[in-house]
Amino acid sequence: MAERLLPTPSHTVGPFYGHALPFPDGSRMAPQGHPDAISLHGYVFDGAGTPIPDALLDFWQAAPDGSLTGAPGSMRRDPSTGGFLGRNGVDFTGYGRVPTDADGHYALHTLRPGNAGLPYISVCVFARGLTHHLFTRAYLADGPDPLLDSLPAERRATLVASEGANGSNRTYRFDIRLQGEGETVFLEFQ
Repeated sequence: MAERLLPTPSHTVGPFYGHALPFPDGSRMAPQGHPDAISLHGYVFDGAGTPIPDALLDFWQAAPDGSLTGAPGSMRRDPSTGGFLGRNGVDFTGYGRVPTDADGHYALHTLRPGNAGLPYISVCVFARGLTHHLFTRAYLADGPDPLLDSLPAERRATLVASEGANGSNRTYRFDIRLQGEGETVFLEFQ
């Protein structure tokens, strides 16, 4: 009888994003209850249009005053184990990490970015089937912008988040399509 060998991580294709990468309150960049908080939410889809239940998204953005430094030390650690306890709930860090849920949905709670030009949030996508992470932007408004202006209208639309019901500028939907029809524009940095 042959011995059955189990695959090791070097023999399998992840993702293993659910282990040690998400942290408590990773989706809450804005202090809870902040009067100027906004929400960005959506789904991550594969090439067949199926929601991806195990993607991980990193978000970076400018603070409302336009600064890019974030708040140092805004993550709390357990003094006994060194593990993350979560954000301190007061400081704006400019960084969030959100896994998709079983339906491929994510939600981020933040403040409106104060960067020069159109407000946007930078997004980094980690998902099964990707050998490298992907970068994109979620613009919270449409208008003149060097990157957006360089794209055909149908491609440009993949970078602009839609406002919530009744034109609410407090909730935005931004779906990410990894490939296929309506594929999100991804950026390359050199």
